[in-house]
Formats: sequence, structure tokens, C-alpha cells
Amino acid sequence: MKLNKLNAVWAFALAIAVIGFVAPKFAIAQEIASSGILLFNGTGTSADVGALESVITNNLKLNYDTANSAQLDAMTQADLAKYKLLIIAGGNSITIGNNFSTSTMANIKAAVRENGLHYLGVCAGAFLASYAGSSGYNDIDLLDGIWFDMFTDDPCDPAAELLSRPGTQGSIDVYWQDGPQLTTQGGTWGTIVARYPNGQPAIIQGLAGNGWTLLQGVHPEAPASWRSDTFNTFSTSLSTDLAYSATLISAALNGTVLRHF
Repeated sequence: MKLNKLNAVWAFALAIAVIGFVAPKFAIAQEIASSGILLFNGTGTSADVGALESVITNNLKLNYDTANSAQLDAMTQADLAKYKLLIIAGGNSITIGNNFSTSTMANIKAAVRENGLHYLGVCAGAFLASYAGSSGYNDIDLLDGIWFDMFTDDPCDPAAELLSRPGTQGSIDVYWQDGPQLTTQGGTWGTIVARYPNGQPAIIQGLAGNGWTLLQGVHPEAPASWRSDTFNTFSTSLSTDLAYSATLISAALNGTVLRHF
């Protein structure tokens, strides 16, 4: 009897150890969405993840969860829907998408369009939300057939782009690197929050089904170190750009309609 009890105790301890080692935190329902924000930091993302983390932590004073590619793949539509906002940062949209299963893309789309999960796509995250068509790239197709082109008006890479904003907000210099211009090819969607110097949309917003969605082709969250890499000088202060990034993240989180053209 004593031996059986001892074996049972060891078996229980071993099971707990194994579960603790292999189970992603997203498998524990009560731990999901503790912060409301899920930031993807997996394969294909860039240092933009850290830039966004800094704004969320230092400017907005908010908590957030992160998920890598395998962890996001392990999440169901219901798991995703327990969050309020999913953020896909800058990087390489093709690499990001091709390291997800097609079911993961379908789960993200359904969580946004059906369950009302909010979505913030920054540069690569904006490309990923669009429709890749027959290219063979894995996409979310969040906007049902709408796709975006690269912004190519400025030959400098990276560059400081002077965005125009509606009303009395004035223009603002922000960091750009290979981001999209968000003209909605293949359909019409959303409203324009800011424009590139040539008038093309740089930031857009709207409902994707039931989920508030904000897409940006630029990086107002860029830290000071990135500015030294550009071929242009910034007329806008770093603190102003970071505050604008905080405004965009907060709007995406809370479903706030920003002033638009």
C-alpha cells in the first residue's frame, strides 16, 4: 500500500512537470487575455516588436501578452476571441504568413470578423491583413479580397515621411521602411486617418466584420536609434511621434474612431 501511494505521488508529480513543460500558456483558459492585448512576436517580425512594447509599457502603461508562431498556431478562434486586440508588428509579411498554418489565418479572420477581436496591423501586419490572391502567400484576407501595394513614391529606404492629418492636427514626420500605401485595391474599405506626401493613404481604419481594425504603413513607434538610419531629417520630435503611436494603439484597443479625411 505504501509503495502504491508513493508511486502515485511520483506519477502525479511527473505529470505536473510534463504538463508544465509542454503546455503553452494559452492552453490554460483562466490565463488567456489577462491583459486584453496580444502582441505577436514570432518568426518574421522585426525589432518593431520591441518598439511597440516600449510604447505600450511606457506611454500607455498597459500590460500585454506575447505569442510566437507556434503559440499562435496552437490558439483556437475562441482563445483569440478572449483578447480585445491582436497586434501584428512590422517585419516580413511573407515570412510571418508562411510560418502559420492556413487554419491559424482562418481563426484570426473569424475571431475578428465574427467575434469582434480588434486588429492592429503595422507595416507587415497591414500587408498580412490583405488578400494575397494567387501568389501562394499565406494571408489573413481580413478585408475580404482587398489588397495593398507598396508605397514607392519616396526612393529612400528607410525614410522620414511627412504625413498629413485631417483638421487642425497638422502634419507629422514618421519613420517608414518598405510599408504599404493603403489604397484599397479590389474594393472599398474604411476611412483615411493620415496620408503620405503624395496623397496615398498611410493609415486607415474601419470595421472588418465585427472587429475594429486599424492598419498603418508607417512606424510612429520607431525609437530614436532608427532615426539615424534615415536619409531625411525629422522635423517632428521623438516624443510627439511616440505619443501619436500611443494614440493609434489606444484607438485600436478601444475601437475609437480617429479623425479622418
